[in-house]
Amino acid sequence: MATDAAANRNNRNNLGNRITLPATIKAPVEHELVIRKSRFIAQLAPVESMAEADGIIAATRKRHWNANHNCVAIILGVHSDQQRSSDDGEPSGTAGVPILEVLRNHQLTDIVAVVTRYFGGVLLGAGGLIRAYSSATAAALVAAQSANLIVPRRMLTEVTFTARFSDAGRVENFIRNWVSSRDAVIEPTKYGQDAEFTVLAPPDQLANLQAELAAVSAGAIRLHIGADRVVDLG
Repeated sequence: MATDAAANRNNRNNLGNRITLPATIKAPVEHELVIRKSRFIAQLAPVESMAEADGIIAATRKRHWNANHNCVAIILGVHSDQQRSSDDGEPSGTAGVPILEVLRNHQLTDIVAVVTRYFGGVLLGAGGLIRAYSSATAAALVAAQSANLIVPRRMLTEVTFTARFSDAGRVENFIRNWVSSRDAVIEPTKYGQDAEFTVLAPPDQLANLQAELAAVSAGAIRLHIGADRVVDLG
């Protein structure tokens, strides 16, 4: 597709490309806090559906069968449009919602949080419970960030192009350098009579990519622009 088409696509997507999508987590993490003799064990895990989240919750309740409470928050969807929480017997609004608020404030999605409490004999009161469940969730997120488990997401546009087999190595080196500084992704190259490349690029970088590829190939390479995709960058 011609450079003009890429530029038009760029103009249509500039505003939307500035919208930051919620991030997610790429692996489970667990962290424990002791607050006034009660143990709060916060577990975070990536999920793709309510059914998967319910499975993790059920497994946690089975593992911590003798705990006093297993309180829950779930956020799902590209735009965090599905949310659910449970106080699991704690006073209403003192556990599930505070856990959920921490996840919201960190702009996360496709995640389930379960905070298990083993009561230590000291009553915390409503305010103390809110702070305890919030703190346990926040501490687990700090542990996730320290382990590089938080994954940003972007809306990227799929583009494909071909290069002559004899030029493939040079073009691939250029593309790998290009994507490394632009929150873009290159998928595995397909080799046949020619080399076929697929790149997931920010919409506002398509015109730049076309121009630089044209310079590298003396105008021989043209982009074919496909659909927008949500991509985890990590």
